[in-house]
Amino acid sequence: MINVTLRQLRYFDALARHGHFGRAAEACSISQPALSMQIKEMEEALGGMLLERSARQVALTRFGEELVERVRDILRSVEELGDFARAAHARFVGRLHIGMIPTVAPYLLPKVIGNLSRTYPELDIQVREALTPRLIQELAEGRLDTAILALPVSEPSLTEVALFSENFLLVRPREDERTPVPSSEMLREMRLLLLEEGHCFRDQALSFCKKQSSAPREMLDANSLSTLVQMVSAGIGVTLIPEMAVAVETRSASVSVARFKNPQPSRTIGMVWRKTSPLARQLLQISEVVCQSAGKARGRSRPNGAPSPTR
Repeated sequence: MINVTLRQLRYFDALARHGHFGRAAEACSISQPALSMQIKEMEEALGGMLLERSARQVALTRFGEELVERVRDILRSVEELGDFARAAHARFVGRLHIGMIPTVAPYLLPKVIGNLSRTYPELDIQVREALTPRLIQELAEGRLDTAILALPVSEPSLTEVALFSENFLLVRPREDERTPVPSSEMLREMRLLLLEEGHCFRDQALSFCKKQSSAPREMLDANSLSTLVQMVSAGIGVTLIPEMAVAVETRSASVSVARFKNPQPSRTIGMVWRKTSPLARQLLQISEVVCQSAGKARGRSRPNGAPSPTR
């Protein structure tokens, strides 16, 4: 019988993800020599080299590459055992890992955490802010229990629950306040400021303008909505931001905010989790708390998709 511990599997998974002993050790909250010793013992137990080591980084051997997905399957199953035990409790207890996209987290997170803490006082809530592809990956790997993001994500392994929809508003310099609100066609000809590649909100804004991301255009990219609004305040261009962000991001900026004519651009915000999660019933209850935190009525939900944003 091969004597490999769950701790060693977790260390190996961290090392495969980070590609560096120092960063993996930090993520696992142990010393680098201790991590190295555990990996060496795992290699001896399995009878094969898992890593190619160099001064700056590590790379998986062919054996390591074949093993890492099996290791992650094992770790996911172990996490689901814990979820199964939590689901059996009358009260929702234990640790809950929630992911949120950056265009939602700063505006919704404080109310969500406050309301969840009051509703489930024994719940230890851990939050991760990241872009949608990273959240989907961490859900698949069992490192997140659920994520709040823009729908649809169209992942067959995930359950999607639509929470609410919100419109996108136009932010432009204050001196333009009395000028007509541009149409989507007119917006294509303006200097449109957008978030960097990788943000789903960028793709949604481009879709409204019927503009290709790769097409030549005069625009500057930013990594936050706050930076976009400040760039507009400086007279550099115009931008779109979701309605939930308006109060926070425009309160100290010399900008004006306007609504587009119908049909207004919008997005659907929802929660997703693994179909195999034993916490599905509890997560559905949490989705109700999220809606209350946003001051919205629950949107219509469906399992493998949600209504696409209005264009």
